[in-house]
Amino acid sequence: MRPNFRPREGLALVALLLGAVCIALSPIFVRVSETGPTATAFWRVALAVPVLWPLYLAFGRGTEATASPKPPGWLFVVAGIAFAGDLFFWHFSVKFTSVANSTLLANLASVFVTLAAWLLFRQRPTRLFLVGLVTALAGVGMLVSTSLAFSPTALMGDAFGLVTATFYAWYLLNVKNLRDRGAGTLRLMAVTTAITALILLPVALATGEQMLPVTGAGWLKLVGIALISHACGQGLIAYALAHLPASFSSVSLLLQPVMAGVFAWVLLGEPLVALQIAGGAVVLAGIYLARRGS
Repeated sequence: MRPNFRPREGLALVALLLGAVCIALSPIFVRVSETGPTATAFWRVALAVPVLWPLYLAFGRGTEATASPKPPGWLFVVAGIAFAGDLFFWHFSVKFTSVANSTLLANLASVFVTLAAWLLFRQRPTRLFLVGLVTALAGVGMLVSTSLAFSPTALMGDAFGLVTATFYAWYLLNVKNLRDRGAGTLRLMAVTTAITALILLPVALATGEQMLPVTGAGWLKLVGIALISHACGQGLIAYALAHLPASFSSVSLLLQPVMAGVFAWVLLGEPLVALQIAGGAVVLAGIYLARRGS
């Protein structure tokens, strides 16, 4: 049965899909970055802060809901912690395994959202969800088997992708909670981005990674991941989550791993083997069934 969208929901759906495409470019930026994985994650949010805060101060404060009480500040801190974990593990995943695998595994977050509702709120999953979960896990097994032949470190990258999914699910649930409590898109983005940058800076310094790019092109890549993938991508998704059900949103975001695989193929020359394509299709089908049954 097709969803009956109102005009605002239709605009939110367009924003959601466009945001997914913008985020799909982020593993490409990570792969070609001249800085380390954690350093790239830091610059991804740090370079977006000077853009997001002026936008929020100029346009965001007048658009927030005033009828409901403001969400407590600790919710923004929790969202920032979740997003920092998401970026930290995903960027390492992209470095060690294929772009397609890392992005597909990270998007198991949509399944983990329902698992969290089951464990935390005692919302029993339906039989269709369990079928989808088993299907998705079968697809994960196929992806992992391709990683074993890809490189010695690819399996570790796949593991990082799975950890990413848990943090991404945590982040999506917090964003939905904040938006439902009346937090505006620009405020949400400005505050959580600043918090995430403050968390990732000492982590990046502690890793001893290359912190600064060595060329002007290297800086442009960091600006690209900050403005295109983070400010635009995450901002559009945060806007959409205020007007669409979380379960429907997480299914629609499955466009992201598909586009990431296409971008990696076209821009990086990263081929997709038959078993990997089949595994990806099984994972996507499993996630879709799980969300339909959530």
